[in-house]
Amino acid sequence: MLVDWNQILVALGETIIMVAISLIFATLIGLPLGILLVVTRKGHIWENAAVFNVLNAIVNTFRSIPFIILMVAVIPFTRLVVGTSIGTAAAIVPMVLFSGPYIARLIENSLLEVDQGVMEAAQAMGATPWQMIVRFLLPEALSSLLLGITIATIGLVGASAMAGAIGGGGLGDLAITYGYQRFDTIVMMITVAILVVMVQGLQTAGNILSRKVRRR
Repeated sequence: MLVDWNQILVALGETIIMVAISLIFATLIGLPLGILLVVTRKGHIWENAAVFNVLNAIVNTFRSIPFIILMVAVIPFTRLVVGTSIGTAAAIVPMVLFSGPYIARLIENSLLEVDQGVMEAAQAMGATPWQMIVRFLLPEALSSLLLGITIATIGLVGASAMAGAIGGGGLGDLAITYGYQRFDTIVMMITVAILVVMVQGLQTAGNILSRKVRRR
């Protein structure tokens, strides 16, 4: 069977769009969540047990739901947001809801690695809580944060492939529609190969950026 490369390129473009847009919105959710999970915990600069416990519970709840189940569970919300439950736009909604809390945990872990002495020195210099976060906490954790975002991006590539199970578009939809349902082994192998190359490229780029930041 002849391979329709145009169809594969369209599916690849859809996957890239899904991953890119989802990453942007998930980071906008996960970054402040991750920071709050750190600074509101006991002994930190904005200690607040109530806020920490609520955010911690929310993040744990979303992280405990498998992505394939989350996609189905939020279909009504997806329809409300984008007007449909199938296609590339519809897949982005559950991908954001799935990845936002995941990114929050990655950011939390990265920020917790920062030497407490750095924060104490910043406080001793009279820095405000906001300055401590922006000028000390985040810059000190930047290398680790980049690795965390890299891991989240790779996770989104996998999620975009799973989104094909409910007609989410992209390489996952192509693999299921042609590779699985029509027993087209060549298309299946090509989509798998493309996904592997994407993951390898993302991980390599993330590692390089992280090393460059760490050297500075």
